[in-house]
Amino acid sequence: MADHVGSGEDRNNVGDNDDNGDRDDGTTGGNSAGTDEQTGAGAPAGTDAKTGKGALAGATSRGALAGAIFLMATSAIGPGFITQTTEFTAQLGAAFAFAILISIVVDIAVQLNVWRVIGVSGLRAQELGNKVLPGIGYLMAALVVVGGLVFNIGNVAGTSLGLDALFGLDVKIGGTISAVIAIAIFASKRAGVAMDRLVVVLGFVMIALTTYVAVVSSPPVGEAMTQAVVPDTIDVLVITTLIGGTVGGYITYAGAHRLIDSGVSGPDEVARVSRSSVTALLVTGVMRVVLFLAILGVVAGGATLAGGNPTAEAFGHAAGEVGMRLFGMVLWAAGITSVIGASYTSVSFLVSFSPALKRRQNWLVAGFIVVSAVGFVLLDQAPTTLLILAGALNGLILPVGFGVVMWVAGRRSDLLGGYRYPRWLLVIGVAAWLLTLYLGWHSLSGVADLWS
Repeated sequence: MADHVGSGEDRNNVGDNDDNGDRDDGTTGGNSAGTDEQTGAGAPAGTDAKTGKGALAGATSRGALAGAIFLMATSAIGPGFITQTTEFTAQLGAAFAFAILISIVVDIAVQLNVWRVIGVSGLRAQELGNKVLPGIGYLMAALVVVGGLVFNIGNVAGTSLGLDALFGLDVKIGGTISAVIAIAIFASKRAGVAMDRLVVVLGFVMIALTTYVAVVSSPPVGEAMTQAVVPDTIDVLVITTLIGGTVGGYITYAGAHRLIDSGVSGPDEVARVSRSSVTALLVTGVMRVVLFLAILGVVAGGATLAGGNPTAEAFGHAAGEVGMRLFGMVLWAAGITSVIGASYTSVSFLVSFSPALKRRQNWLVAGFIVVSAVGFVLLDQAPTTLLILAGALNGLILPVGFGVVMWVAGRRSDLLGGYRYPRWLLVIGVAAWLLTLYLGWHSLSGVADLWS
């Protein structure tokens, strides 16, 4: 197994020199992608695995950037979101379009700021946290890892539902098989490249298949557009759960942390960071809309989704037996990419604290997947309920980490290498943070009821 995905240097003290943005590995902020590969100066993330400097080849490769984009996108449109969309569309109908719109708006405000701050600083979220307030980075890591583990159990559950629809496999057997496949990715000598390629391919597959179902289900698009602005029903817990499942917890940092590991960081990389974040948002936005429309078309047609696998029923109503198989492929793809994203990102919150952990990053990721799979097999809880619960819990984590990001954006320009942060971006970020505070607090009373 390769030592680890991404950067080959120990990054527990990255960026300690706040005055000039220099990194401890000898590179200057913003120049890590262009360091001398022969001498290893700067040890950019993604250097050749044979030298021991990383599992990802080519810090400036388009594949690495695409991997960061789709890691964030596929994490945000995982099985949790698919299951939530089905449950809540059946419950609210076209009025769920309002929750979709709010989640997209919040996603834009959060991700533009997270990618910009982490990308420019060259520091992961927990490293920024410890510089803002010593110790808070450890709290952030604990929250993300615990929340990521719960969410990852749900992700494994999602893969099991997908294989059940595809082949009729028992859910526990399907979840175990999927976990083994995910572990095999990180057992590869070029784990970073394998991960990037897989999430890109499966991301396109999910969008294409779901778009087909959305077309054949003939949804009431006009009504959905009206309800997105003037909804008949507004359910705060639904909105909180959706936001938690699409931008909360580990999902917030998946793309940005991968961006750093690909060697793109510093004030000089603002343009590429911005383009990557916008592209990721476009991908997630398209997938959310087409999935909602696909389910809405079925619900509006009078179908009742009352079984244990409601999304499969919806796809089946829309496209018959073919629809069932398409659903299985979509949900399995969403699940396996989210298992990979949750495991990689959660572990990325731990490895910066110790060089020993960094050297064993891939082993830790594999172990995280094993624990998630065992938890899924042993936990006596319906997969659908588990997926929705995970989204609600992640919604409670978001205000803490995003608060740190916004503090750095507004008050710690020294961590950004002197970069002048755009005022408009700061304003929408603070507004989104205040909303996450309200939604997180409001959801506390609903989480227990959701579990029961």
